[in-house]
Amino acid sequence: MVSAPISVIAVVGPTGVGKTALAIQLAQRFDGEIVNADSRQVYLGMDIGTAKPTMAEQRAARHHLIDIRAPDEPLSLGEYLPLARRAIIDINRRRRLPVLCGGTGQYVWALLEGWQVPQVPPDPAYRAELERRAEVEGTTALWRELNALDPNRAASIGPHNTRRVIRALEILHATGEKIAAAVRSPEPPYRALIIGLTAERSVLYERIDARFESMMSAGLLDEARRLRQDGYPLGTGPLASVGYSQLGAYLAGEMTLAEAIERAKTQTHRLVRRQYTWFKLSDKRVVWLDADHGLPMAEAGPRVADFLSE
Repeated sequence: MVSAPISVIAVVGPTGVGKTALAIQLAQRFDGEIVNADSRQVYLGMDIGTAKPTMAEQRAARHHLIDIRAPDEPLSLGEYLPLARRAIIDINRRRRLPVLCGGTGQYVWALLEGWQVPQVPPDPAYRAELERRAEVEGTTALWRELNALDPNRAASIGPHNTRRVIRALEILHATGEKIAAAVRSPEPPYRALIIGLTAERSVLYERIDARFESMMSAGLLDEARRLRQDGYPLGTGPLASVGYSQLGAYLAGEMTLAEAIERAKTQTHRLVRRQYTWFKLSDKRVVWLDADHGLPMAEAGPRVADFLSE
Protein backbone atom coordinates (compact mmCIF):
# COMPACT_ATOMS: atom_id res chain seq x y z
CA MET A 1 0.00 0.00 0.00
CA VAL A 2 1.41 3.36 -1.04
CA SER A 3 1.32 5.93 1.74
CA ALA A 4 -0.22 9.33 1.09
CA PRO A 5 2.23 12.18 0.48
CA ILE A 6 3.03 14.41 3.43
CA SER A 7 0.95 17.59 3.60
CA VAL A 8 3.06 20.75 3.69
CA ILE A 9 2.18 24.42 3.99
CA ALA A 10 4.63 26.79 2.27
CA VAL A 11 4.73 30.53 2.99
CA VAL A 12 6.66 32.33 0.26
CA GLY A 13 7.17 35.77 -1.22
CA PRO A 14 9.68 38.61 -1.30
CA THR A 15 11.76 39.81 1.60
CA GLY A 16 10.10 42.12 4.11
CA VAL A 17 6.54 41.07 3.29
CA GLY A 18 5.79 39.29 6.58
CA LYS A 19 6.43 35.59 5.87
CA THR A 20 7.90 34.75 9.27
CA ALA A 21 5.05 36.31 11.23
CA LEU A 22 2.39 34.53 9.18
CA ALA A 23 4.22 31.19 9.32
CA ILE A 24 4.42 31.41 13.11
CA GLN A 25 0.71 32.18 13.41
CA LEU A 26 -0.16 29.26 11.14
CA ALA A 27 2.17 26.94 13.06
CA GLN A 28 0.57 27.95 16.35
CA ARG A 29 -2.96 27.47 15.05
CA PHE A 30 -2.40 24.17 13.24
CA ASP A 31 0.18 22.44 15.46
CA GLY A 32 3.00 23.09 13.03
CA GLU A 33 6.75 23.49 13.01
CA ILE A 34 8.67 25.72 10.63
CA VAL A 35 11.30 24.55 8.15
CA ASN A 36 13.53 27.42 7.10
CA ALA A 37 13.85 28.11 3.36
CA ASP A 38 15.98 31.26 3.64
CA SER A 39 19.50 30.68 2.37
CA ARG A 40 21.02 33.20 4.82
CA GLN A 41 19.27 32.27 8.04
CA VAL A 42 21.15 28.97 8.13
CA TYR A 43 24.31 30.81 9.24
CA LEU A 44 25.43 31.43 12.81
CA GLY A 45 25.97 35.03 13.85
CA MET A 46 24.06 36.49 10.89
CA ASP A 47 21.01 37.38 12.95
CA ILE A 48 19.97 40.99 12.52
CA GLY A 49 21.01 41.32 8.89
CA THR A 50 19.03 38.27 7.76
CA ALA A 51 15.90 39.17 9.77
CA LYS A 52 16.34 35.79 11.44
CA PRO A 53 13.45 34.79 13.73
CA THR A 54 14.17 36.11 17.21
CA MET A 55 14.50 33.76 20.16
CA ALA A 56 10.97 34.74 21.21
CA GLU A 57 9.69 33.84 17.75
CA GLN A 58 11.58 30.55 17.81
CA ARG A 59 9.97 29.77 21.16
CA ALA A 60 6.55 30.63 19.75
CA ALA A 61 7.01 27.98 17.03
CA ARG A 62 9.78 25.45 16.68
CA HIS A 63 12.12 26.23 13.76
CA HIS A 64 14.35 23.84 11.82
CA LEU A 65 17.51 24.62 9.79
CA ILE A 66 18.33 27.85 11.59
CA ASP A 67 21.97 28.40 12.71
CA ILE A 68 23.39 25.19 11.24
CA ARG A 69 26.53 26.53 9.53
CA ALA A 70 29.36 28.97 10.20
CA PRO A 71 29.50 31.94 7.82
CA ASP A 72 32.58 30.53 6.08
CA GLU A 73 30.88 27.18 5.34
CA PRO A 74 28.50 27.78 2.41
CA LEU A 75 25.45 25.52 2.27
CA SER A 76 24.73 24.33 -1.26
CA LEU A 77 21.33 23.40 -2.61
CA GLY A 78 22.46 19.78 -2.79
CA GLU A 79 23.23 19.89 0.93
CA TYR A 80 20.09 21.80 1.89
CA LEU A 81 17.59 19.42 0.28
CA PRO A 82 18.29 16.25 2.30
CA LEU A 83 18.33 18.29 5.52
CA ALA A 84 14.96 19.85 4.71
CA ARG A 85 13.48 16.51 3.65
CA ARG A 86 14.58 14.88 6.89
CA ALA A 87 13.09 17.75 8.89
CA ILE A 88 9.74 17.40 7.10
CA ILE A 89 9.68 13.63 7.69
CA ASP A 90 10.53 14.13 11.37
CA ILE A 91 7.80 16.74 11.85
CA ASN A 92 5.23 14.55 10.11
CA ARG A 93 6.16 11.48 12.15
CA ARG A 94 5.40 13.43 15.29
CA ARG A 95 1.99 14.29 13.83
CA ARG A 96 2.84 17.93 13.44
CA LEU A 97 2.36 20.09 10.34
CA PRO A 98 5.48 21.08 8.36
CA VAL A 99 5.40 24.79 7.45
CA LEU A 100 8.04 25.75 4.92
CA CYS A 101 8.92 29.44 5.15
CA GLY A 102 11.38 31.52 3.19
CA GLY A 103 12.12 33.67 0.20
CA THR A 104 14.87 31.60 -1.45
CA GLY A 105 12.91 30.43 -4.46
CA GLN A 106 15.40 27.82 -5.54
CA TYR A 107 15.21 26.12 -2.13
CA VAL A 108 11.41 26.21 -2.13
CA TRP A 109 10.80 24.86 -5.63
CA ALA A 110 13.60 22.30 -5.48
CA LEU A 111 12.01 20.91 -2.34
CA LEU A 112 8.37 21.02 -3.46
CA GLU A 113 9.11 19.76 -6.98
CA GLY A 114 11.40 16.97 -5.81
CA TRP A 115 14.61 18.01 -7.56
CA GLN A 116 17.45 15.50 -7.32
CA VAL A 117 20.47 17.79 -7.20
CA PRO A 118 24.04 16.46 -7.18
CA GLN A 119 26.06 17.46 -4.14
CA VAL A 120 28.90 19.13 -6.00
CA PRO A 121 31.89 19.76 -3.72
CA PRO A 122 33.78 23.02 -4.08
CA ASP A 123 36.49 23.13 -6.75
CA PRO A 124 39.03 25.56 -5.23
CA ALA A 125 41.18 25.86 -8.35
CA TYR A 126 38.27 26.51 -10.72
CA ARG A 127 36.64 28.86 -8.22
CA ALA A 128 39.89 30.81 -7.85
CA GLU A 129 40.07 31.13 -11.62
CA LEU A 130 36.52 32.51 -11.76
CA GLU A 131 37.21 34.90 -8.87
CA ARG A 132 40.27 36.18 -10.73
CA ARG A 133 38.20 36.67 -13.87
CA ALA A 134 35.53 38.50 -11.87
CA GLU A 135 38.16 40.93 -10.62
CA VAL A 136 39.61 41.50 -14.10
CA GLU A 137 36.52 41.27 -16.32
CA GLY A 138 33.79 42.09 -13.79
CA THR A 139 30.96 39.94 -12.48
CA THR A 140 28.75 40.96 -15.39
CA ALA A 141 31.04 39.11 -17.81
CA LEU A 142 30.69 35.91 -15.79
CA TRP A 143 26.95 36.43 -15.56
CA ARG A 144 26.70 36.74 -19.36
CA GLU A 145 28.56 33.45 -19.65
CA LEU A 146 26.12 31.83 -17.22
CA ASN A 147 23.20 33.37 -19.08
CA ALA A 148 24.33 31.73 -22.31
CA LEU A 149 24.48 28.32 -20.60
CA ASP A 150 21.54 28.49 -18.18
CA PRO A 151 19.38 31.60 -18.73
CA ASN A 152 16.79 30.67 -16.09
CA ARG A 153 19.45 30.35 -13.41
CA ALA A 154 21.14 33.55 -14.54
CA ALA A 155 17.84 35.46 -14.37
CA SER A 156 17.16 34.22 -10.83
CA ILE A 157 20.60 35.31 -9.59
CA GLY A 158 21.06 38.60 -11.39
CA PRO A 159 24.38 40.03 -12.60
CA HIS A 160 25.55 41.48 -9.27
CA ASN A 161 25.77 38.44 -6.98
CA THR A 162 29.34 37.31 -7.64
CA ARG A 163 29.32 34.38 -5.22
CA ARG A 164 26.18 32.78 -6.63
CA VAL A 165 27.19 33.38 -10.25
CA ILE A 166 30.51 31.64 -9.58
CA ARG A 167 28.82 28.76 -7.77
CA ALA A 168 26.38 28.23 -10.64
CA LEU A 169 29.25 28.13 -13.12
CA GLU A 170 31.11 25.76 -10.82
CA ILE A 171 28.18 23.32 -10.81
CA LEU A 172 27.86 23.53 -14.59
CA HIS A 173 31.59 22.89 -14.91
CA ALA A 174 31.41 19.83 -12.66
CA THR A 175 28.23 18.24 -13.98
CA GLY A 176 27.55 19.74 -17.38
CA GLU A 177 23.92 20.08 -16.31
CA LYS A 178 21.69 23.04 -15.67
CA ILE A 179 20.36 23.22 -12.12
CA ALA A 180 16.91 23.78 -13.58
CA ALA A 181 17.34 20.54 -15.52
CA ALA A 182 17.93 18.51 -12.36
CA VAL A 183 15.99 15.27 -12.26
CA ARG A 184 12.58 15.78 -10.71
CA SER A 185 10.14 13.36 -9.20
CA PRO A 186 7.44 12.24 -11.67
CA GLU A 187 4.95 13.25 -9.00
CA PRO A 188 5.36 16.09 -6.48
CA PRO A 189 6.87 14.61 -3.30
CA TYR A 190 4.48 16.53 -1.05
CA ARG A 191 0.87 17.60 -1.00
CA ALA A 192 1.44 21.30 -0.71
CA LEU A 193 -0.58 24.45 -0.17
CA ILE A 194 1.62 27.35 -1.24
CA ILE A 195 0.63 30.70 0.24
CA GLY A 196 2.34 33.69 -1.31
CA LEU A 197 2.42 37.08 0.36
CA THR A 198 2.70 40.13 -1.85
CA ALA A 199 2.37 43.89 -1.56
CA GLU A 200 2.43 46.88 -3.82
CA ARG A 201 6.04 47.47 -4.80
CA SER A 202 6.12 51.02 -3.41
CA VAL A 203 4.68 49.83 -0.09
CA LEU A 204 7.18 46.99 0.06
CA TYR A 205 10.13 49.27 -0.67
CA GLU A 206 9.03 51.64 2.10
CA ARG A 207 8.83 48.72 4.53
CA ILE A 208 12.23 47.44 3.45
CA ASP A 209 13.85 50.85 3.95
CA ALA A 210 12.22 51.25 7.36
CA ARG A 211 13.25 47.72 8.32
CA PHE A 212 16.87 48.38 7.41
CA GLU A 213 16.86 51.49 9.58
CA SER A 214 15.44 49.33 12.39
CA MET A 215 18.19 46.78 11.81
CA MET A 216 20.78 49.53 12.15
CA SER A 217 19.15 50.70 15.38
CA ALA A 218 19.14 47.10 16.63
CA GLY A 219 22.90 46.81 16.16
CA LEU A 220 23.52 45.59 12.63
CA LEU A 221 26.74 47.57 12.32
CA ASP A 222 28.05 45.99 15.54
CA GLU A 223 27.02 42.56 14.22
CA ALA A 224 28.93 43.18 10.99
CA ARG A 225 31.95 44.46 12.90
CA ARG A 226 31.90 41.39 15.18
CA LEU A 227 31.75 38.98 12.24
CA ARG A 228 34.67 40.83 10.65
CA GLN A 229 36.68 40.66 13.87
CA ASP A 230 35.96 36.93 14.10
CA GLY A 231 37.72 36.45 10.78
CA TYR A 232 34.75 36.27 8.43
CA PRO A 233 35.42 38.63 5.48
CA LEU A 234 32.39 40.77 4.76
CA GLY A 235 31.48 40.82 1.09
CA THR A 236 32.50 37.22 0.34
CA GLY A 237 30.68 33.89 0.60
CA PRO A 238 27.43 34.07 2.56
CA LEU A 239 28.53 37.50 3.82
CA ALA A 240 28.26 38.88 0.31
CA SER A 241 24.56 39.25 1.03
CA VAL A 242 22.79 42.58 1.29
CA GLY A 243 23.72 44.67 4.29
CA TYR A 244 26.88 42.84 5.29
CA SER A 245 28.60 43.58 1.99
CA GLN A 246 27.85 47.30 2.10
CA LEU A 247 28.71 47.67 5.80
CA GLY A 248 31.91 45.75 5.12
CA ALA A 249 32.82 48.37 2.52
CA TYR A 250 32.13 51.08 5.11
CA LEU A 251 34.29 49.36 7.74
CA ALA A 252 37.07 49.06 5.14
CA GLY A 253 36.90 52.81 4.55
CA GLU A 254 35.57 52.45 1.01
CA MET A 255 32.40 54.49 1.52
CA THR A 256 30.59 56.51 4.14
CA LEU A 257 28.04 54.94 6.45
CA ALA A 258 25.25 56.91 4.76
CA GLU A 259 26.36 55.58 1.37
CA ALA A 260 26.49 52.02 2.71
CA ILE A 261 22.97 52.27 4.11
CA GLU A 262 21.57 53.73 0.89
CA ARG A 263 23.26 51.07 -1.24
CA ALA A 264 21.98 48.31 1.04
CA LYS A 265 18.43 49.57 0.60
CA THR A 266 18.85 49.75 -3.18
CA GLN A 267 20.29 46.23 -3.31
CA THR A 268 17.37 44.94 -1.24
CA HIS A 269 14.96 46.44 -3.78
CA ARG A 270 16.87 44.52 -6.48
CA LEU A 271 16.59 41.36 -4.38
CA VAL A 272 12.82 41.78 -4.33
CA ARG A 273 12.75 41.97 -8.11
CA ARG A 274 14.85 38.78 -8.36
CA GLN A 275 12.59 36.99 -5.90
CA TYR A 276 9.58 37.78 -8.07
CA THR A 277 11.29 35.88 -10.89
CA TRP A 278 11.01 32.77 -8.71
CA PHE A 279 7.59 33.54 -7.24
CA LYS A 280 5.54 34.85 -10.13
CA LEU A 281 2.15 36.42 -9.44
CA SER A 282 0.84 34.53 -12.48
CA ASP A 283 1.82 31.15 -10.99
CA LYS A 284 -1.46 29.30 -10.38
CA ARG A 285 0.21 26.97 -7.88
CA VAL A 286 0.51 29.85 -5.45
CA VAL A 287 -2.41 31.29 -3.48
CA TRP A 288 -1.47 34.96 -3.45
CA LEU A 289 -2.65 37.05 -0.52
CA ASP A 290 -2.36 40.82 -0.23
CA ALA A 291 -0.17 41.96 2.68
CA ASP A 292 -0.41 45.69 1.98
CA HIS A 293 -2.30 46.33 5.21
CA GLY A 294 -0.85 43.71 7.52
CA LEU A 295 -0.85 39.94 7.79
CA PRO A 296 -3.78 38.29 5.99
CA MET A 297 -4.32 35.62 8.66
CA ALA A 298 -8.09 35.95 8.28
CA GLU A 299 -7.68 34.69 4.70
CA ALA A 300 -4.80 32.29 5.23
CA GLY A 301 -6.27 30.44 8.22
CA PRO A 302 -9.46 29.19 6.51
CA ARG A 303 -7.51 28.19 3.39
CA VAL A 304 -5.17 26.05 5.47
CA ALA A 305 -8.09 24.55 7.39
CA ASP A 306 -9.84 23.62 4.13
CA PHE A 307 -6.64 22.17 2.71
CA LEU A 308 -6.03 19.99 5.76
CA SER A 309 -9.63 18.75 5.79
CA GLU A 310 -9.49 17.51 2.17
